[in-house]
Amino acid sequence: MRRIALSVAAALAVTAAASLLFLSASAVAGGGLGTGPKTTGKPGKAKLLKSGRAIPPENAPRRVVKAIRAANKIRKTKYQWGGGHGSFNSKGYDCSGAVSYMLHGARMLKTPLTSGSLASWGRKKRGKWITVYANSGHTYAVVAGLRWDTSGGPGPRWHKDMRSRRGYAVRHYKRF
Repeated sequence: MRRIALSVAAALAVTAAASLLFLSASAVAGGGLGTGPKTTGKPGKAKLLKSGRAIPPENAPRRVVKAIRAANKIRKTKYQWGGGHGSFNSKGYDCSGAVSYMLHGARMLKTPLTSGSLASWGRKKRGKWITVYANSGHTYAVVAGLRWDTSGGPGPRWHKDMRSRRGYAVRHYKRF
């Protein structure tokens, strides 16, 4: 009887350990389950796959993971002026529609905003994880070290390279 109890306990321990390997920010971003990733220390950098999909760092807060997940959903849509303004769901997105969609996915924005409106959204200065750069003519965001932007491609895309911040209001959501 004691041997059976030890065997069952060992099997449960192995199963629990294997399950923990899959509970990460990457699993959450891919639609899997998560227990809430660690948020201590210096912000990690997201990875950009060849497919154009971003993978959040392991220590990303849940809202950052959700922001990346939302942006990944529309990363292959075309650029459409005014796209994403009447509704978050659109066949194409302009710069502010794409940034609004990403922020909405992270539960940081309730309704889509224009570039000019994003210039006064949230709080001043760079965020730890998500920073929005906006002026009356354009907006983009940097999320966990990747730029989310409609410039440099046929629509909203992730980019490893950064662009000049000159002429942009720099904004972030509280604690992010």
